[in-house]
Amino acid sequence: MNMVISGTGSAVPKLLVTNDDLGRLMDTSDAWIQSRTGIRNRRLAVEETTTGLAVGASLEALADAGIAAEDLDLILAATVTPDQFLPNLACEVQGALGASGAVAFDVNAACSGFLFALDTAALYLKNLCERTPDGADRTALVIGAETLSKIMDWNDRSTCVLFGDGAGAAVLRAQPSGSEKRGIRGMVQRTDGARGGVLSCRNRPVNHPYAKRQEPPAYVSMDGQEVYRFAVRTVPETIREAVDQAGFSMADIDLFLLHQANLRILESVAKRLKQPMEKFPVNLDEYGNTSAASVPILLDDVRKQGKIKEGSRIVLAGFGAGLTCGATVLVW
Repeated sequence: MNMVISGTGSAVPKLLVTNDDLGRLMDTSDAWIQSRTGIRNRRLAVEETTTGLAVGASLEALADAGIAAEDLDLILAATVTPDQFLPNLACEVQGALGASGAVAFDVNAACSGFLFALDTAALYLKNLCERTPDGADRTALVIGAETLSKIMDWNDRSTCVLFGDGAGAAVLRAQPSGSEKRGIRGMVQRTDGARGGVLSCRNRPVNHPYAKRQEPPAYVSMDGQEVYRFAVRTVPETIREAVDQAGFSMADIDLFLLHQANLRILESVAKRLKQPMEKFPVNLDEYGNTSAASVPILLDDVRKQGKIKEGSRIVLAGFGAGLTCGATVLVW
């Protein structure tokens, strides 16, 4: 079976916030933010919700793939900012879409979340195909969606200026293998939990009659230098392993679609892989870091720009809190 992405979609909030807008709220500037990150704008939710954005992206992806929601077997949602603890985001999306036949659950691997969810979905569909006689054409909806603005400390210019809100989605289908090996060809994930404290956000503390606590709200805390060092070392290693697994060389890859966190990281990864920046599309200047939504939004953008053709060899890669890192190689 080939695990093929047959449709993509994305959704972002209406409100566009520029660096100059943030400069009127805090001690920062367009020059300061752009020189350190490459970010110019971001979209921030006002009336929008994580679920609403996820549903919008999902409807686009289903329409692009020509798939009805009731034909889905699986919905996987990657997020660190669901609207509520229970029910999970994937179940909310399932209900909104009317996808009553789909199993639905969430994945939390932060900015690597969409990659981890995509690979989990591929293995899930493979298992379904092997267990059922009519296993061909099994279908999953994979979503990355975030409203990171609600977990940012808007008095901390070192973090809040980096992030934005949005959602991206992809339809993954199991199709009989033909002469051409399309779809996912390699996938690698890594985790370094011992260093997880360099990018974190606390949950609600234990608070009951026997353990009363008064703690301030928790916001994202990040050691940017440590995250940078992790990314520029681990992302190239993970990509190399996935490309080798797929049986390709770096020169064979047409596009590297990386998590959009920082332009300097993208440039460093390109340099270490000895590949031109032309192969590394960038949209962080318009959206900022949207965590689990970053890679699927970029994938959808690049598709809409006509940069992906049938047979294109693509690397999807992400890194983030955990610390986590993942890379997937696919043939379109």
